[in-house]
Amino acid sequence: MKKIMAIIALSAATLTSCQWGEKTLSSGIDLANLDTTFLPGTDFYEYATHGWQMAHPLTAEYSRFGSFDVLYENNNKQLREIIDSVAKLPLKADGGSVAQKIASLYNSAMDSVNLNEHYWGAFEEFLLCDGYQNSPDITENWLKEVWPRMQRQGIQGLFTMYIGADEKDSKNNIVNICQGGLTLGQKDYYIDQDPETQKIREAFEKYIVSLCQHQGFSEKDANRICQDVMRIETRLAKASKSMTELRDPEANYNKLTYKELKEQFAGIDWDAYFQNFGMKGVKEVCLGQPQAIHEVEKVLKEETKEALQNIYLWHAIDFASSYIDDESRAMNFAFYGTAMSGKTEDRPRWKRAVAAVEGGLGEALGQLYVERFFPPEAKERMERLIANLQIALGERIKVQEWMSDETKKVAQEKLDAFYVKVGYPNKWKDYSELEIGDSYLRNVLACNEWEIKEMIRTKFNKPVDRDEWFMTPQTVNAYYNPTTNEICFPAGILQPPFFDMQADDAFNYGAIGVVIGHEMTHGFDDQGAQYDKDGNLRQWWSDEDTKRFTERIQVMREFHDSIEVLPGLHANGSLTLGENMADHGGLMVAFQAFKNATAEKPLPVIDGFTPEQRFCLAYANVWGQNIRDEEIRKRVKSDPHQLGKWRVNGQMPHFDAWYEAFGITEKDPMFVPKDKRVTIW
Repeated sequence: MKKIMAIIALSAATLTSCQWGEKTLSSGIDLANLDTTFLPGTDFYEYATHGWQMAHPLTAEYSRFGSFDVLYENNNKQLREIIDSVAKLPLKADGGSVAQKIASLYNSAMDSVNLNEHYWGAFEEFLLCDGYQNSPDITENWLKEVWPRMQRQGIQGLFTMYIGADEKDSKNNIVNICQGGLTLGQKDYYIDQDPETQKIREAFEKYIVSLCQHQGFSEKDANRICQDVMRIETRLAKASKSMTELRDPEANYNKLTYKELKEQFAGIDWDAYFQNFGMKGVKEVCLGQPQAIHEVEKVLKEETKEALQNIYLWHAIDFASSYIDDESRAMNFAFYGTAMSGKTEDRPRWKRAVAAVEGGLGEALGQLYVERFFPPEAKERMERLIANLQIALGERIKVQEWMSDETKKVAQEKLDAFYVKVGYPNKWKDYSELEIGDSYLRNVLACNEWEIKEMIRTKFNKPVDRDEWFMTPQTVNAYYNPTTNEICFPAGILQPPFFDMQADDAFNYGAIGVVIGHEMTHGFDDQGAQYDKDGNLRQWWSDEDTKRFTERIQVMREFHDSIEVLPGLHANGSLTLGENMADHGGLMVAFQAFKNATAEKPLPVIDGFTPEQRFCLAYANVWGQNIRDEEIRKRVKSDPHQLGKWRVNGQMPHFDAWYEAFGITEKDPMFVPKDKRVTIW
């Protein structure tokens, strides 16, 4: 999943309409979203979306609420409707139908009485640790018996393992070993010394102590666990790569034979590790971040067994806190939801229950979702849009002065080789081996264990299945995957108000069209351009082309580095480079496809807006949102996507059609001289 480059998007609602020929389509633009007290050339984001922001204030449940979240909320209601309907079906004698599994998982999450009164049995069975273990023998046994079982249930250790495409042999899967072990997800939270990050570390320590005490540990023992966790995770963080460094695929590809792995990283018992998962016959591995794995060796050698048990116990306790009693969940939310993101109220139980079903039985739920809510004509129109965007991107490739003729030829071959997925998979996962009961925690652990077994069963020492989907059909999202050279648009994103069957081309090309173009140009951004048409990581551009390309993307990087998102806090132009390039490419390609599609029958002016203006407004409304400062700080550290405001105000100044559509001149604050604009696509 680390290689999947995703974009989240949503568009505006439909109001006005126009008519040509015999077909009437709406403009797709909701005029109430606009605020004309702002000028387009001063702040286009506020001009296009401030009305929407005022109509959708942040609620306590959200740290960020945008157009995307409107569609997400609508999807939640549809999924709940599906779950309620299957829960009413008559039970089969074996209790094992997919519908019953969906209903049972949902009901186990909704049963607050059982969660609060009877969770301890499942939790104690999971931990097999009644308070702090002082006996070396008990600790030794726990590390040998209990911890391996937890790993099979998906609990995070000191590093991560998954099976996915070999980036230099993309038709075959390989075992990947990567850095991990950080509760906070990335190194910045452990090493940055700014006041806001220090506050988060302090809140994290309080969270560890409070949750451990709530689960039966004494104050002294809880503090000892906290000390061990902070020390070990900080060690791992210092040896880990940053989010920006992880964006370099070549630097994170280190292929070893199994023999070489055991020789070069002898401090880890690899035989025991893989045998625990039933993986016999490991031939090769791709080791992503050697320095981090060497630090794991040192931790295993230098830390006491008691300390190792403590960090593993913490990862298990932290994981389980969302699936047991309400007080544990409240502590979890107070840290992750409030301290890190600024939320003041947790999601209602039913939304968390729906999310649990999506996480554990996603494709089963997706199959029912598609049958009920995804019309075939939507898939057909989307496929036509994608075909038009492919033509437009091919046209953009042909006219680029920075590309040599040979590179253009190979780029076109890669474009022609795109594997397009729309709506839902051609084949569905088989959940017959997954057992669901009445304990929420046991059910979530069972789903995790099933998912890991399924990964091993379908991928270990096997070729890549290009028909695998990395998102469920109900997901409001899209992605490009470089190793399969595929673009995927799940059914969840292909509906109003994002993709509107009743709206005209100015709207749909400005909204979903830009998303299509965005995912396509990911194949040619600073990461995607390193993979050939077959998905193999290799240099296929000439050195001269690479040099010219690098010069152009540096303009994008520096422009976004200069953006101050909060006082004293700047955007990270390197971390967001790939997504910013894809936004730029998406706009350029979608606009060309839009002009191609309407060349013979130009669209009229509606409500005083030309088709070109409506195209820009549709794009801007994709990113209308309200967001808390805490969430801004979190995303600047971790999110490769730029903040919504700057996906608009950071892109329009480099989009020539915007200048022409709104008459932007050098007198406008957002004006960027022609020779200073990004010129990639």
